Amino acid sequence: MELIDFSECERNEFRAYGGASGNKINIIYEGHGYMLKFPPKPGPISDLSYVNSCTTEYIACHVFQSMGIAAQETLLGTFKDSHGNVRNVVACKDFAEGNKTLVEFAHLKNTCLDSDLDGYNTDLASIMRAIDEQRLIIPDRLRTFFWNQFIGDALLANFDRHNGNWGILVNERVRHADLAPVYDCGSCLFPQLDDKGMERVLSKPTEIDDRVHMFPKSTLMINRARINYFEFITSLEDIDCDAAVARLYNHIDLDRIEGILDETPGLTPLQHRFYMTIIRARKEGILDVAFERMEHRS
Repeated sequence: MELIDFSECERNEFRAYGGASGNKINIIYEGHGYMLKFPPKPGPISDLSYVNSCTTEYIACHVFQSMGIAAQETLLGTFKDSHGNVRNVVACKDFAEGNKTLVEFAHLKNTCLDSDLDGYNTDLASIMRAIDEQRLIIPDRLRTFFWNQFIGDALLANFDRHNGNWGILVNERVRHADLAPVYDCGSCLFPQLDDKGMERVLSKPTEIDDRVHMFPKSTLMINRARINYFEFITSLEDIDCDAAVARLYNHIDLDRIEGILDETPGLTPLQHRFYMTIIRARKEGILDVAFERMEHRS
């Protein structure tokens, strides 16, 4: 597959997007609206470039889809800006077209009057109470989606899934609500690592081990501490998390995921090896361990 040049696509100036992860514009491509995301720029006190965030967004969304989890449709390409600079971009199909409105979970959580924490607070118990209290989606269905997304994020090492980047789609005119697909996955698979960083990690088994057992951590919190994916999932202490592991385990096909990498436009051999190594290591080190412990427990 080739990178798509989006430079000449019609631009929709009447659609804008929030979030802090880089510039975003809306374009029309093959008759549909797409959000074109540009890589975030380094902050004033950070030298992290997130050079690969467009690529990791694309890969992560396709991996979610391969697991049977609805995720936004993504395309990789380039865009020439007004200064003549050609920039790598990821095009995310706009799933809120027509009369649909995306309601972030943070906003939905704010409608829960019994909640003692604000919408953006990621305390796990508070999120679970809000899922039970909200009235737009059957709680069991929303809870299943939440934990499916969590397991996908665990596999893909997502360090930035918060209440502002998942949610539901609402059509006020017909008074209907449904789950939004998984979106905003650019923080998966260590997007801040450049080629030298990837080579360093691949050359040291301890670096890979740390990226399975130590970091990144989830943004979800218990007792004001961020959840360690490995410790939380393999502890088998949360019945809903355990159910998600059991539900998804046989749908995680490493051969299929490698096929996704094979077909990712512009992916270098080094990136291919790094991403596959991380995904394989996290599956084996987290999800395989949890699944085997569940089998022994039963």
